[in-house]
Amino acid sequence: MIQGYVYHRQLVAAEDIDKIIEAVKKASNSSENYYFLRHAHKVSGICAELPDDRGEIEGQMFNAICELRWKKYKTGYEALILSQQKVKIEDFKILTGEWKICDRNAYWHDTNETQYPKGFIFPDKQPKIKQRYFQNSATATVHFIALTLEKAESKI
Repeated sequence: MIQGYVYHRQLVAAEDIDKIIEAVKKASNSSENYYFLRHAHKVSGICAELPDDRGEIEGQMFNAICELRWKKYKTGYEALILSQQKVKIEDFKILTGEWKICDRNAYWHDTNETQYPKGFIFPDKQPKIKQRYFQNSATATVHFIALTLEKAESKI
């Protein structure tokens, strides 16, 4: 297992979410990013572009380096970055603990499964998505599972 990094920020204003998304994309230096948004009545599915139809209560942006999550609360959003490399984003604090990470294959549910009553959308070119486990090495407990992309050079 290799070292991972967990960052967190509370009380993010709704108008700052897009700025944070752009900052994380720039910090991770990734050209291939995907999004998943959750609304009260639907999910977006995996999107290659951030949809214009926003108003999500929570969402995530992920690439091969990191995942950014945001979740709405009464006074704003809370944001979390799960990364395989150090990132420096304004007002984000590192979560204490020694984090170890490992990537595993992800398996998809049937797109017409009843938990997705309006179906589940994938991009035309389906990305090779994996799961990245963030384990606290002191307790051996997995605290976070992030979406990530399989690297092209990986032979799994």
